[in-house]
Amino acid sequence: MPFADSFPFERAQERFLRGAVRFRHGRSGIPASHERKDMFVANPSEPASTGEERIPSAAGPGIGSVLSLQVGVVVIAALYLAREVLVPITAAILLSFVLSPLVDLLRRWRLGRVPSVLLAVLIAFAIIGLIGTFVGTQVAQLASRAPQYATTIETKVAKVRGFALDKMSGIAEHLGYVFKNTNVPSSEGAPMPADSGKKAGEKPSGAAPAGPIGLLEKYLSPVLSPFATLGIVIIVAIFVLMQKEDLRDRMIRLFGSTDLHRTTTAMDDAGTRLSRYFLAQLGLNSAFGAVIATGLFLIGVPNPLLWGILSGLLRFVPYIGSFISAGLPIALATAVDPGWSMAVWTAVLYVVVELAVSQGVEPILYGHSTGLSPFAVVVSAIFWSWLWGSVGLVLSMPLTLCLVVLGRHVDRLEFLDVLLGDRPPLTPVESFYQRILAGDADEAQDHAELLLTERSLSSYYDEVALKGLQLAANDAERGAVGRQQLEGVKNTIDELIRELAVHEDRDPVAKIQAAGTPIDQRKMAKEPPPRQVADTRWLKPAWQGPGAVMCLAGKGPLDESASAMLAQLLGKHGLGATATSYRAASRGAISSLDVAGVAMICVSYLDIRGNPSHLRYLLQRLRQRAPGLPILVGLWPADDEVLHDEKVRSSVGADFYVTSLREAVDTCIAEAKNDNNSVTPFAGRNVTAR
Repeated sequence: MPFADSFPFERAQERFLRGAVRFRHGRSGIPASHERKDMFVANPSEPASTGEERIPSAAGPGIGSVLSLQVGVVVIAALYLAREVLVPITAAILLSFVLSPLVDLLRRWRLGRVPSVLLAVLIAFAIIGLIGTFVGTQVAQLASRAPQYATTIETKVAKVRGFALDKMSGIAEHLGYVFKNTNVPSSEGAPMPADSGKKAGEKPSGAAPAGPIGLLEKYLSPVLSPFATLGIVIIVAIFVLMQKEDLRDRMIRLFGSTDLHRTTTAMDDAGTRLSRYFLAQLGLNSAFGAVIATGLFLIGVPNPLLWGILSGLLRFVPYIGSFISAGLPIALATAVDPGWSMAVWTAVLYVVVELAVSQGVEPILYGHSTGLSPFAVVVSAIFWSWLWGSVGLVLSMPLTLCLVVLGRHVDRLEFLDVLLGDRPPLTPVESFYQRILAGDADEAQDHAELLLTERSLSSYYDEVALKGLQLAANDAERGAVGRQQLEGVKNTIDELIRELAVHEDRDPVAKIQAAGTPIDQRKMAKEPPPRQVADTRWLKPAWQGPGAVMCLAGKGPLDESASAMLAQLLGKHGLGATATSYRAASRGAISSLDVAGVAMICVSYLDIRGNPSHLRYLLQRLRQRAPGLPILVGLWPADDEVLHDEKVRSSVGADFYVTSLREAVDTCIAEAKNDNNSVTPFAGRNVTAR
């Protein structure tokens, strides 16, 4: 499900951020500037750099960007100038996608390629002909009753006009008097008529010749032009259906012969999405027409089948099709009924059905079949209408769908998927970081609660919050985040942690129930077992007291937030835990560190990046202050060198190493189970929890 908010402004803001990130750093999803250096902030209390000395200025657009812009302008100009040729070809290709399933069905019946294509085209146009014949017959019936309807309309117009004149007669008389005096022609200086200087019987200079060829060109050309375009569409569609495989191979050769897998995947994805879209739109519009026809029949509007068919057909035109289809039945209801009730009920019927379909059914149905965002639908309709007119409006959705598929499979066109696709514009980690960077605790909490509907609190902290903290720590180290802004980030995270204290560390009930049946499949997928709150009845009093587990923060600027998360999770599982800052265990303050009642120490580090000397000295001080206590080190980046180098782990001297808060909680619970009413020395152990 989407992780971003549904508000248009926030989604547009996130799409802009996502596009900027990918434009500068490729497809990684996380800016390359977030990669850590081998150094760490020596003293978090010192003011951070403002960024002017350590962050280079933004580079201007390179030659590649200029060339891409030029290519885009040329492509748009070519689409506009060649629209007379491209529109029929595009319509034919899309028509081939509609008829392709029928052709495949006929070919499975062993009819052969050519008979299957011709029979599918004949069936399609036979259906169109039947619908056209029925519509023509119904229109003829309406025309025969037109005089009766005209009388009713004239009566209503007279009533409305009389009512309006009675209310505004004074204003009308005054305006008429003013206009009469203004438009009186003067006897002197009156302008001569434009054609006064022409001789009698002289023809206008721009008049068309009166011969038969001129008359045919004037009156038959507008009539024959649509039929000529339709003939081109039919012929091209037949050839596309007959040589579908050959055209596919030529497209692969032209655009992606060096990467057959990606090109084939892109073409299959485009074909599947187009077929689903056309099928969904055909079914939805047919259902819309059926509901409208049924409602008009119950209301009493004449020829309800005609209006149902027209409503279903006109709804293929985005946005304005429904309004056009509603206008004709409403006008007819006004002409039939002497009163206004039939017209009102007809308007209510269209409004209710259209709102139910557009706001309820379409987002669910099209969301699974196309992959376009609502923003893309609006923009594509405006763009293609401007480019190709009314035909472009009808073809806007399928054409934009093809562009989104290209954006998902072509690196240089990925911005199309970011701007027009329905996938979340930012990852959950990026959304989290953007909110805490902006200091918006309310939005951060709303985003967290959305994610907590499908995962446990520890999973949210591990998969989203900790990784967002790493991005913030990286930016703070390289100077992109100043001291004041970093303090705002810490305060926002602290507020978020306090607000999430009401959530238990367990998976949603639906997820637990779903995971209880396919146990073997879940093990094959190596998924963790469902998270549930541990039973605290077995806990010894020494582990339930305040401060039984000391969650000591590392040296980084945001390690205290990670320690606060760990302490909160331990408390939800019945262990007494407190978060302690790094300064409490510094060389000057270690002698006064209160370790009374402490059963275990957990040290949190967002990153030490191959420089564990300060961690080793920190653990030496803790060993001297509290000998025998088990010490757990949480290194939240799983690829840290300390976790993979046995010599480094031995030199550091911790009892446990974990890479997630969930592992840390499980390790502490396991130690609490193994304890015998008292704190047992754990010297000499060096176990890595996995």
